[in-house]
Amino acid sequence: QVQLVQSGGGLVQAGGSLRLSCAAPYRTFSNNAVGWFRQAPGLEREFVAVIAWRGDYTSYADSVKGRFTISRDNAKNIVSLQMNNLKPEDTAVYYCAAHRSGSYQDTSSYNYWGQGTQVTVSS
Repeated sequence: QVQLVQSGGGLVQAGGSLRLSCAAPYRTFSNNAVGWFRQAPGLEREFVAVIAWRGDYTSYADSVKGRFTISRDNAKNIVSLQMNNLKPEDTAVYYCAAHRSGSYQDTSSYNYWGQGTQVTVSS
C-alpha cells in the first residue's frame, strides 16, 4: 500500500504563488504516474495535472496551463505542484494521487490518495 502525505497550501492573495508537495514516506511511488486533483465546495473532484513516472510526460487542465507546473524527484520520492498567478477560482482542496491504470484525467484511474490540502485564493 502506498500512503501519500501532502504538505503546502494555505491562503494567498490573487496573483500569488503556492507550492504543494506529495510524498510517499513508507513506500516508493517512483514507478507510478502521479496526478493532482482539486475539489471546490459543491463540485466534483477535477483533474489538475499529471506527471509520468519518468517525468518525461506532463499534462495539465486548460484552466491551469501556463500557471501551474508539476515536477517530481524520484530520488526523494516527492511530487510537487508549483502554482503561480493564482486566481480565486483556484480555491479548492487539492489532492495528489498515484495512478494505477486508465485515463490520467479520471479519478477512478488512481488507487492511492493524499489527505488533501486547502488552497484559498482571496481577491
